[in-house]
Amino acid sequence: MKTIILGSGKGSNAGALLDASSQNLLGSTQIVGVFSDVAESGVLKIADSHNIENDYLRSDSSSAKLTGEDEQLWMDSLSEYNPDLIILAGFMKILQDPFLKKFHNSIINIHPSLLPSFKGLRSIERAFDMGVRITGCTIHWVNSDIDGGKIIAQAPVRIMEGDNLEIVTARVHAAEHMLLPWVVSDLSQGIIPFPK
Repeated sequence: MKTIILGSGKGSNAGALLDASSQNLLGSTQIVGVFSDVAESGVLKIADSHNIENDYLRSDSSSAKLTGEDEQLWMDSLSEYNPDLIILAGFMKILQDPFLKKFHNSIINIHPSLLPSFKGLRSIERAFDMGVRITGCTIHWVNSDIDGGKIIAQAPVRIMEGDNLEIVTARVHAAEHMLLPWVVSDLSQGIIPFPK
């Protein structure tokens, strides 16, 4: 299963996947490329350290969306790899219909909340500030509804009395690092089916 990872930040989820891959824990998954819309992002450095092909692809930093010529550049660049699966791992651009149609039913996202609660940005912080006692992370199929695609898997994270935001954030990230490789492995083995 040829797989591409897209990220914008530190790349800890990409790192968890690449570590799992190096330990042969991802079934038939072959991570063929890692791409970022941020030139100096950690995700590219992590890919480099694992000897995985990686590149910065241009995008408009003033826009939350991937559109126009930038979107076409991304579609063309990713199409060269003929990916079976595209993983959004901390990728901060909103994908538009042309991109979603090009890679129909082959894009998953990991989100740091128990969807449908706390969609969008700052999910861990908003859950913490709201005083919820159980948060977590979700992996879902990507569609045109932001953080609204069909849920594949979730992992709960308990928020304890005395926890601060830093502790909760670390706990949610640890849950992500466990859940994402498991889901990718199961997708590669057909245990979790791709949408029709």
